[in-house]
Amino acid sequence: MRGVVKFERGSGFVEVRDIDERPPGPGQVKVEVRAAGICGSDLHIYHDTINYNIRTPVVMGHEFSGVVVDKGVGVSDDIVVGDRVTGEPSIYICGHCDFCLSGHYNMCPTRQVMGYYHDGCFAPYVNATFVHKLPDTVTFEAGAVTELLACCVHSVIEQCGVTAGDVVAIIGPGPVGLFSALVAMAEGGTVVLCGTSRDRERLAFAERELGIGHTIDVQTVDAVQRLQELSGGYGADVVIECAGAAPAIDLALEGVRKRGKVSLMGLPGKRVEVDFEKIAYKELVVSGGIGQRRTAWERSLKLMASGVIDNEKLISHQLTLGEWELGFQMMERQEGLKLLLRPDA
Repeated sequence: MRGVVKFERGSGFVEVRDIDERPPGPGQVKVEVRAAGICGSDLHIYHDTINYNIRTPVVMGHEFSGVVVDKGVGVSDDIVVGDRVTGEPSIYICGHCDFCLSGHYNMCPTRQVMGYYHDGCFAPYVNATFVHKLPDTVTFEAGAVTELLACCVHSVIEQCGVTAGDVVAIIGPGPVGLFSALVAMAEGGTVVLCGTSRDRERLAFAERELGIGHTIDVQTVDAVQRLQELSGGYGADVVIECAGAAPAIDLALEGVRKRGKVSLMGLPGKRVEVDFEKIAYKELVVSGGIGQRRTAWERSLKLMASGVIDNEKLISHQLTLGEWELGFQMMERQEGLKLLLRPDA
């Protein structure tokens, strides 16, 4: 079979190659991939600008949905051949460190992830360790984006604790920012989505299609002043930074209220210089968000099954596996919203 392979470290070194079709290992299921999402971190892997455990050659991709076609030894009877599933990117966790035992296995120091260390889903089949059944009402396309939704649930709800009535500023209207906005709205937050003039179409889409009541072009409007106007002069209760750029991080620290909360989801891919002194002067609670855990997956599946969040609204393009390079280029140019690859096409 054919897959999109990162075959050497360094920027680039990605191509479609013939790869072996392997049976599932112990505790794994083999999934026929019906849809796979292109993630911003895939671009970081492409350029080799992500500080994570990567082994080459490796089939890229970690967001997927599909049908179970085989099971390895030790897989629960709850999962059977023919099940429609989505899956977590974690392939291996130790199971006995403090993080694994407390349910925070995304922090396991020996965690190994598909698309980074193990072959991922930019191929017709993928072997996965942790899978979840898709609700009957959720399509394969929407199911492929569950991983991204779970990341946002983890950061917005589990890390920042957004609650009803909070003014929540989301910086960066890409897929991560838009999904974070939907999660914050589901919790009853008043969302203010911030972007640049380059993001004009995405900001308009957010207002028109997602029902986000407030958007800010930070290049034409004083974002800090506007956040204060929307919050009785205090600033946002919570800021979710999704752009991964120094000016966005500075805006997060400046636009949040005193004793507010900031979650950093964006990955700059390099060291950046920001005014961290504001954390002390404003007594801020600052957290990061990387990956997700089971509780976030379970909540995401419920949000999708109930129709509170419709992932398909954010899917703008579906490409064939052979069009992976076009998809990556579109992501680089910030064209479209969420892009899918269809290995079965």
